[in-house]
Amino acid sequence: MRALALVDTDSYVKWGAALLAQLPDTWVREVAVVATPGAPSADQLGAALAGSGFEGSARAVTLDALLDRVRIERPDVVIVAMRGPAASVVLRVLSLVPNRPVLVSGLPGISIPATWKALFYRAQADLMVLHSKREIREFRVVAGKRGWTHRLALATLPFIDRRPAPGGGDVVFAVQSIVPRERPERERVLDILVETARRNPANRVVIKVRAVGGEQQTHDEEHSYPDLLAARTEAPANLVVASGPMSAALDGALGFVTVSSTASIEAIARGVPLVVLDEFGVSDDLINPVFLGSGLFGDGEAVAALRFARPDADWLDDNYFHDEADVDWTRALDDLLALRASAPLPERPSLRGTLGGLLRRAWERKQAFGEHDRSALGAVALAVGTPARAALLRARRLRRANGRGHAHVWERQ
Repeated sequence: MRALALVDTDSYVKWGAALLAQLPDTWVREVAVVATPGAPSADQLGAALAGSGFEGSARAVTLDALLDRVRIERPDVVIVAMRGPAASVVLRVLSLVPNRPVLVSGLPGISIPATWKALFYRAQADLMVLHSKREIREFRVVAGKRGWTHRLALATLPFIDRRPAPGGGDVVFAVQSIVPRERPERERVLDILVETARRNPANRVVIKVRAVGGEQQTHDEEHSYPDLLAARTEAPANLVVASGPMSAALDGALGFVTVSSTASIEAIARGVPLVVLDEFGVSDDLINPVFLGSGLFGDGEAVAALRFARPDADWLDDNYFHDEADVDWTRALDDLLALRASAPLPERPSLRGTLGGLLRRAWERKQAFGEHDRSALGAVALAVGTPARAALLRARRLRRANGRGHAHVWERQ
């Protein structure tokens, strides 16, 4: 058996490689980084692949070369671990391969709230991998409301390391690029970290970033914490910025702080107590309703006083710490491989409408792959679609200003 994980941004590299590593050692397994505007730097790639078994072995591939490569190498399984718009394009391309492989996709971390976009972009995957019983339930509701036929399966977050952290004196804050989004809220987070550092001079307070020096991330970031920190003239010396693998940061952690980062699950797995900041409330936009009932919410004072908590036992089983006997994604994959062995797998329908035809498809490809899409039709679509999209966005803003629209700040893709 051959399996290929197609990845793009840092978080999807980490997830895709770790999921691939769960397949049998007897399989030929490979990671390929697809060229997109969000492709990771060499340092990000190394950090994301650390401990996966694929360190230094990931190959680069362009979208143009992908179809030929899959036709020649004939993998049995392709894991499309990419952001939604790019995943949609790649799944459509792979659907054209004769006797195509089993197509697997999913999301790289906490996926509550369940959104229709996450399913919409992955409609042509045979299997959608999720990571908690609650995620399975909520995505089934979303799919059911729209009459969609996604096959959902349960995995354990594949990069979870259950080795107890050695422990240390660091307070580790996991940066998220879009949560919270606005500058005043991010300044408030920084205030909390500064106060924590001042009140605990014997402890390092670590702002754990995922990108440095212009590196790309899964989501674009405004108002980065290093930039905000640099503007402050009297920051404590024990407040530091660090990159690299999250596992290394947790090794020396006394406690962990987040607004809603998936790294909280890594911290729980390694026995590191934590605070999930509720300073800005609990809402889908903050990606933190999943922590209701966990006993982990706390404010800035809890962080500064080093009052970290451990999750409620009843919350764990429904949220990422289910029994391994409940995991069924590899069984679902085996079923699909058996079907493929008896006859070519049918093409799953795209959920996209036909309005715009080839030009619309070219626009979507250009939007997802940017300069890495060198097709002539993509250039035409960009020239036609950019002013049309600008007009549409202006109309939407006008509707919202008149109170007739609703702005979704965030949609998990």
